[in-house]
Amino acid sequence: MLTSLHEWFFFILVVLPSSSSYLREYQSLGTAGGLYHFRDEILRGNPEQVFVLHADVACTFPLIEMKKFHEGHRGLCTILGTKVPRESANNFGCLVAKPDTSEVLHYVEKPESFISNLISCGVYLFDCAIFDEIRKSLESKKGNVETDIYGGEVFQDGNKLRLEQDLLRPLAQSRKLFVYETEGFWRQIKTAGSAVPVNGLYLEQLFRTQPEKLAKNTPGGPEIVGAVYIHPTAQVDAKAKLGPNVSIGPNVFVGKGARIRDSIILDNVDIKQNACILHAIIGWNSKVGCWSRVEGTLPAAHHSTAVTKSGLKIQSVTILGKEVSVKDETIIRNCIVLPHKELKQSCENEIVM
Repeated sequence: MLTSLHEWFFFILVVLPSSSSYLREYQSLGTAGGLYHFRDEILRGNPEQVFVLHADVACTFPLIEMKKFHEGHRGLCTILGTKVPRESANNFGCLVAKPDTSEVLHYVEKPESFISNLISCGVYLFDCAIFDEIRKSLESKKGNVETDIYGGEVFQDGNKLRLEQDLLRPLAQSRKLFVYETEGFWRQIKTAGSAVPVNGLYLEQLFRTQPEKLAKNTPGGPEIVGAVYIHPTAQVDAKAKLGPNVSIGPNVFVGKGARIRDSIILDNVDIKQNACILHAIIGWNSKVGCWSRVEGTLPAAHHSTAVTKSGLKIQSVTILGKEVSVKDETIIRNCIVLPHKELKQSCENEIVM
């Protein structure tokens, strides 16, 4: 099994004789309209199926397992699904499926009342015949598509074709939609701070499946707690303590007595002795001074996208942008700091611009 999306892309781009392209919409076409607009590019090479992945989700991406499941039924689409707590289900597209066949009987995008705790993960596998279904949806919206002077289709503003509402729901009604329920983790990435808990999920997966890629406690090395990744070019003092859920990027320096947990340290960061970093993202080329403390709070709600509430900064991961300098003995708590700032005094619950 491919254990990460990175390995899947490596498999596609290196192992398979494939290529990648970037296709740009010059006007918003909707999540299904864009697929249809670029159908000739997508169908080049005569593929049998097409994966569609939303960019704001993190999971184990069991794409090979989805493909095997898809080939076992006669539907046009397989959705990757997962179960979430009842109280948060209404924030997502909800599915009602047959337990024995996984055929989707009902699909509603962000329903007002509770329908099911089985939700769409934003990962889809379509048969190429799906473009005929998209065409039908377009034809059902007569007047929404016009032809330009070159014969191309022009989508009118306010009349976009939406994947979830305009395509998946009719597929469920015609019994052509199935769900593959993942047993692995899944989480949305709606804010920059979401990267910290998501990083922890991937580190925990590596800890179970490929522990050799993670740091270990060794004589003369730093103290490691739980899942910690340290880039080979990073320098970490033997008296430092890291983990759990810590990723240390290339050319990072971590000084004596430093404490880091639940944090992402990006390239070329300099962390001086006895600094403490908790629940934070430290941007490229930043510096954290001696005895300084950079601290945030992990978000409680998986689906939360808010940064402020009632005009105040909510409790969340602290983020230092690129080339931020925190002076010695300074406390930065629950802040978002824009790039190229020099922090000479402590601050809390602020967006530092």
